[in-house]
Amino acid sequence: MIVPNVLAMTDFEHTDTAVHPFTATAWDEELTDLRARLAATRWATPLPSDDWSRGVPQDYLRELVSAWIDFDWRAYLDRMNRLPQFTTVIEGQQIHFLHIRSEQPGAVPLLLTHGWPGSFLEFVDLIGPLTSPEKHGGDASDAFHVVIPSIPGFGFSTPLTTDGWTTNAIARAWVELMDRLGYDRFVNQGGDLGAGIAPEIGRVAPDRVLGVHVNGALGDFVAEVDDETAAQLTDLERDRLERTATFMQQEFGYISLQSTRPGLLGTMLADSPVGQLSWIVDKLHAWTHPADRLPHEVLGMDWLLANVSLYWFTRSAGSAALVGYASEEGWGEELTSSGVPTAAIQFAHDIGIRRFAEQSNNIVSWTDVTDRGGHFAALEEPHLLIDDLRSFVRTLR
Repeated sequence: MIVPNVLAMTDFEHTDTAVHPFTATAWDEELTDLRARLAATRWATPLPSDDWSRGVPQDYLRELVSAWIDFDWRAYLDRMNRLPQFTTVIEGQQIHFLHIRSEQPGAVPLLLTHGWPGSFLEFVDLIGPLTSPEKHGGDASDAFHVVIPSIPGFGFSTPLTTDGWTTNAIARAWVELMDRLGYDRFVNQGGDLGAGIAPEIGRVAPDRVLGVHVNGALGDFVAEVDDETAAQLTDLERDRLERTATFMQQEFGYISLQSTRPGLLGTMLADSPVGQLSWIVDKLHAWTHPADRLPHEVLGMDWLLANVSLYWFTRSAGSAALVGYASEEGWGEELTSSGVPTAAIQFAHDIGIRRFAEQSNNIVSWTDVTDRGGHFAALEEPHLLIDDLRSFVRTLR
């Protein structure tokens, strides 16, 4: 069980390599408890300047809490349970994933990896266009078989049983998952944490990965360069470099906390739904585009509340922080290129710079979209993301 009395799970043995159907069930007492906690929120005294520069504004947070009380999590889960969901155990860890096969005989296997503070829910609305493009105004030859796993410690890939889930370990687990599903060669795509995991899969199994596609930076978070390099930068690259430096100075606090005190954070957020909500919404606002729109206006209220509910009911804030930020990754080690063809799309909020990404990746396609889109590309600009992915995969055929 992930959480007692929250989710109906398939029993498994840690040595079991089988793939099991999965159904999530919301229990009445947990829903009742959530709504009671939300209704009894002990609100903070607003600061003199209660705006986004100091956290989530109280008025907006109250609006979201009211919406969360009324949110029908059970109905949302019922919709999710219509999708083919499964679990399997890899390295002693339960891994949850969606697996949707296309009806098209020439479909290419595609692995999609989410990030933080997102979840597998980011990709749900992409499933139809990816698996059945001919039904969504596309070409049947662009069809994919889609696999969407939940990263260990996130969502239904809980509880976390061991430490050591580095990017490399997750990449190896994803290769094992594709083995179990019978896919010898495949394409993989990701954003945020997924943009680090996707290229690593290429390094782990370069003979298995047809191509790597990412949205956002590929781990190339460069904030300072020498004078010679600075003189060569384009205006776009200079803007991204400056925004990276600003991020490191003004927004790094959440990384410091998650990477050093994931257990402390998990304890606090498992006990306070408003704490969990505000912790996530702060970043949803900071990373969506344009900045003058509220997160639910960009991402949709249903998705926002469902994503926060997933973290709340699985009590996974701490384990997600541990895996996403506190796992020992060998910081400072120089990454080498796998040679696997790699494509990247950068939206308006993104900070990836091709010349830096090329130092450890075989970049064959790079798309800059400067007037729209943020960090959550699958939700913000799904059509542009899919079109870029399809164009790239056509070159691999």
